[in-house]
This record gives sequence, C-alpha cells and structure tokens, in this order.
Amino acid sequence: MIVILFRMFILFAVVFLIYAVYKYMINPKRKLEAAHEKKQFYFLDDPENVKKNFFMTYKGMMFEGEKYLGTTDQAFHVVTVNVWTHHSDRLTGITKDDIYFLEKEILIRYPHAKVEWKYPIKQLLE
Repeated sequence: MIVILFRMFILFAVVFLIYAVYKYMINPKRKLEAAHEKKQFYFLDDPENVKKNFFMTYKGMMFEGEKYLGTTDQAFHVVTVNVWTHHSDRLTGITKDDIYFLEKEILIRYPHAKVEWKYPIKQLLE
C-alpha cells in the first residue's frame, strides 16, 4: 500500500513539475525580458484591458505606453497613447527611424490612436 502511495506521489510531483515548466515558458513577461536582454523587438500588451499599460522593448530599450479610451465616429477606441522610457540616459543609438518603427507597431495595434512621445524622445522628433 505504501509503495502505491509513493508512486502516486512521484507521479503527481512529475505532473506538477511539467505544469510549472510549461507555465514558465509561456509567461509573456519572461518573453519580454528575454527579448530585452537579446535586444530584440517585443510588444507586451493586454488589448482587452485599456487600463493596463503596454510594454515594448527594442534595441535593448524598454518603453512603456499608456492607453486612453475615447470615441471615434463609430465606436469607443483607444484614441491616445503616451509612450516613454524610464531610462532616458540609455537612448544612445536610437534614431528617428527606430521611433517611427515603434510608432508604426503601436498604430498596427491601435489604428485610431494618436501617439504622443514624452521627453526626451519628443525633442528628437521635433
């Protein structure tokens, strides 16, 4: 009887370990951090929740965007997006073309939005 219980415990532990590894691998925040370390582009967002900010990483820089809901001709949509970075001292090497790329990616997800950049990125675009 004890052997059967021990085998069931081991089986349960293996199933739990596989589940934990699976949840870790599909975690979007882990994917964001991995892309940030590899200096790749990644867009983390919950499009169903307008109150949640989105995060982008590109060329080793992390950007955060705040969405604002408003009205268009037909419905409610995200109409304004404010984007900034917490580490403006690390913007070395970011060009206008990079900012335009990020803006294009935001507009793909929120086509009715007006993208507003905060300091110092705003000064680069002016």
